Amino acid sequence: MKSNINTPPFNLKELFFQIALNIIVFIFFAFDRRLPGIEAHQILFYLNFAIAALIINYVLLPKFLYKNRYWHFALYSLIVIAIVIVTEEAVLEQIYYPETRGRRFLGIFYNLLSSLPTITILVGFKFAWDALIKQREVHELKNYAKESELQYLKSQINPHFLFNNINNLYAYAVEQSPKTPDLILELSSVLRYMLYDCKARFVPLNKEIEHLKNYINLSTLQIEGRGKVNITIGNIPENYNIAPLVLTVFIENAFKHSASSQTERISINSDINVSDNGILNFTCINSYQSETNVNKLDQGIGLENVKKRLDLMYPKSHKLKISDDNEYFKVQLTLDLNKTKN
Repeated sequence: MKSNINTPPFNLKELFFQIALNIIVFIFFAFDRRLPGIEAHQILFYLNFAIAALIINYVLLPKFLYKNRYWHFALYSLIVIAIVIVTEEAVLEQIYYPETRGRRFLGIFYNLLSSLPTITILVGFKFAWDALIKQREVHELKNYAKESELQYLKSQINPHFLFNNINNLYAYAVEQSPKTPDLILELSSVLRYMLYDCKARFVPLNKEIEHLKNYINLSTLQIEGRGKVNITIGNIPENYNIAPLVLTVFIENAFKHSASSQTERISINSDINVSDNGILNFTCINSYQSETNVNKLDQGIGLENVKKRLDLMYPKSHKLKISDDNEYFKVQLTLDLNKTKN
C-alpha cells in the first residue's frame, strides 16, 4: 500500500534554512588551513554537489521515497551521483587540475568518498526538516480528531437529557400539576447551560456545580414522596475548570435507575469536594433493585459516553470506580483539576 505522504510545501522558513545550511556546509567544505580564503573553483565544485542534493531533495524524495518507491529512489539517486562524479572528473578537474587530478581517474571509491559526505549532509537535513513538519501535521490531525470525537460525544449527551426531561414535563402537563411552571423553569436553566455555556472543552467548575444543582432540583420532582435526595457540596474553588456535563451524567443515571427500579424508598446521595491540591472527589450512591428489568447499570449509554470523555480529556489524571452490591450502585470519581486551573 502506497503512502499518501507528500513533501511539505516550500516556504520562506525552509528557504532561509537551506541558505544557512548551505553556507555552513560550504565553509567546512572549502576550509583548508594551507589555503586561506575562498577560490572560484571551490564554489563550482561545491555547486556540483549542492545541485545534486537539490535534485534529490525536491524531486526524488517527494516523488519516490515519500511514496514508498524505494528502488526507484535508490536507482535515480545513484544516477544523480554518477552525473556528479562525471561532471567533476570530466569537466571541473580538467579545467582546474589538468596536470594533476585531471590526468587520470582515481576510481569510484575515491570519488564517492569525495562527494557523498556533502550530499548526504544536505539530503539528511532536508529529510529531517520534512520529518519534523510531518510530525507537527500528524500532531495537529490527532488533536483535530480528538476534538471531533469530544464534540460527537458531547452531542450525544444533550439529546439524552432533553428526551428524558421532556417526558417528565409532558407527564406533569397531562396531570395539570401546579409544579409544571417550576419544572419548565428548571428545564430552561438546564438547557440554557447545555446549549450555550458548555460549548467549550472546559467550563468553570462553579458553573458546572450550579448546573448540577439545577439538574438535581429538576430531577427531584420525579421522585417526590418516594425517597430522599441528598447532595453535599464541600469546598469548590473558583479558579478551576472542568469538562462540562461529566458529573451530570452520573447524577442522571442515579435518578433514572432509581426511579425506574423502585416505587418507594429511593435513596440518592452525592458528595462533591475539591482538596487543597486541586483534586476533585465525587461520589454518587443510589439505590436500585437488582430483580427488576434494570440490569447492567454500568453499561448504559451515558456511562460509556462519559468514560470515553474522561479517557480523552483526563488521560492518566483521573480514576473512576463503578460498583454495585445488588442494592446500591456506587460511582467514585477522582479528577486532577490542576491542568485546567485558571
